[in-house]
Amino acid sequence: MMKQLSVEHLLGIKYLKENDLELIFETAAHFKEVINRPIKKVPSLRDITIANLFFENSTRTKLSFELAEKRLSADVINFSAGQSSVKKGETLIDTVNNILSMKVDIVVMRHPNVGAGVFLSQHVDAKIVNAGDGTHEHPTQALLDSFSMREALNSNLKGKKVVIVGDILHSRVALSNIFALQLQGAKVKVCGPTTLIPKYITSLGVEVETNLKKALEWCDVANVLRVQHERMAIKYFPSTREYTQLFGINKEILDNLGKDIVIMHPGPINRGVELTSDVADSKQSIILNQVENGVAVRMAVIYLLAQQIKR
Repeated sequence: MMKQLSVEHLLGIKYLKENDLELIFETAAHFKEVINRPIKKVPSLRDITIANLFFENSTRTKLSFELAEKRLSADVINFSAGQSSVKKGETLIDTVNNILSMKVDIVVMRHPNVGAGVFLSQHVDAKIVNAGDGTHEHPTQALLDSFSMREALNSNLKGKKVVIVGDILHSRVALSNIFALQLQGAKVKVCGPTTLIPKYITSLGVEVETNLKKALEWCDVANVLRVQHERMAIKYFPSTREYTQLFGINKEILDNLGKDIVIMHPGPINRGVELTSDVADSKQSIILNQVENGVAVRMAVIYLLAQQIKR
């Protein structure tokens, strides 16, 4: 019998078990091999219809999901809230129910409100994949980050040291990564201005390091996040220049570490702010691998959830 996920939806990493992660990674490795063949499509989900509902702007995540779905031969509907009846006051449930009445099996949703995916999963009869809810979780990003780290380090992440650098406060990527890394037995620190580190972070068993040099000397992997100016109603640090001086990573800093560390970034990069171009494009950077792995990991998630759909 085929192995199955322990969950019916992918709402957040906090709902997954370690076995779920291993199954997703195993399946993603298979799909990564598929998408590197001359014929990149498999007929696995030929009879499945997937709706991508993006109530927030997204380029990379949306494209990655769409490509993953098409590689699996699913039928795909794209819905963007900017051009929809949501602007006319339609509720989330009405919007989704209208889409589901078109016989949609899986809904991939990004929404500005925390918990929107959980709310939806309780009210509609379809598999839900959370593509980011507010500043809460972004599970597929954390899965592709872990998958990419395992590939770069050529091992599982038990005992590995990962530092997440930057705007932790506004980042859904940070929280999902913390949950995923801890599930795999990795050690996690966060590093950034104290104003951008949430007060609750230590209660998750995560250490705070405010000195970038010390954080990089400690870690095997640095996952660097951008400063999310669009989520900031107030100023959290004096200036971008000052932020870069204290928390920006350049080639000189890396060369002085005396060891090679893996550099990651979920994108989009503010070049010259959190990373200089020579770091982003260096051999230590696996940023483009993350993009490639994103398609394989999202294929795995969609494929595994689709196996549970009763016909």
